[in-house]
Amino acid sequence: MQPRPESGRRRRDAGQPLGGAQSVRRAIAVLRILAAGRDAGLPLPDVVKATGLSRSTVHRLIHVLIEEGIVEKRHKTKRYAIGHQVLELALARPSRSSLVVAAEPYLSDIAQDIGDTTFLTVRTGVDALCVMRVIGTYPVQVFSIEVGARRPLGVSTAGVAMLAGLPPSEAHEIIINNANRFDAYRTNPTSVLEQVAAARRTGYSVHHSGIVPGTKAISVAIRTPDGQPCAAITIVAIRVRLRPQREAEVGEILKSAALAIGKLLHK
Repeated sequence: MQPRPESGRRRRDAGQPLGGAQSVRRAIAVLRILAAGRDAGLPLPDVVKATGLSRSTVHRLIHVLIEEGIVEKRHKTKRYAIGHQVLELALARPSRSSLVVAAEPYLSDIAQDIGDTTFLTVRTGVDALCVMRVIGTYPVQVFSIEVGARRPLGVSTAGVAMLAGLPPSEAHEIIINNANRFDAYRTNPTSVLEQVAAARRTGYSVHHSGIVPGTKAISVAIRTPDGQPCAAITIVAIRVRLRPQREAEVGEILKSAALAIGKLLHK
């Protein structure tokens, strides 16, 4: 189980000195926020708002990360982004994860049989990270997000599906922690909680109006051997292809695939 982050609704540090595990966790939180900004990066105020830390604390953390080559400053835009040192560190583990290996054939089959773009998203802390995208066979495909896109849990069907698989108290805490970040995605904690409740009832999450106008997305969580939701399979299609009856059928197909992938993780 992921360590539970501190609440993002209050300033937790009040300028106090950083030390030990607390400073490490805060630095990782900053890196995860910056990762969501991709290559363009994010301005300091956005990082402050998203982390719930004070401006001075975020500035100190970023300064240290820049010195270590983990973060870079875009001087023209005054934005901060993940540095090239991170790519060098990632080379230490070039092999694909067991989850990706287990899921790939199922995503390929789904994209082939259903015909629409299929995604694999993993949970990383309080975020959802897209790690795979398989193009379907239908003439009109929806490329709603790219591999490497990172979002707070709760703003996509994949994130909602994973939240729905958690104990209610843990899901609620994550939603509250991510509340500062929801504005950028035009959602709020109340809406996310309603979506999570609906996903618990059906076993899958649905966005009737996807990121791309006129589209629809359906996601089902994949669970680890201990029952924790670690990832999600998502189908995204133009809305007319996922009418209510077809939505339920696709939901069951995704449930079956998620269950099969989860069993492979047991081995």
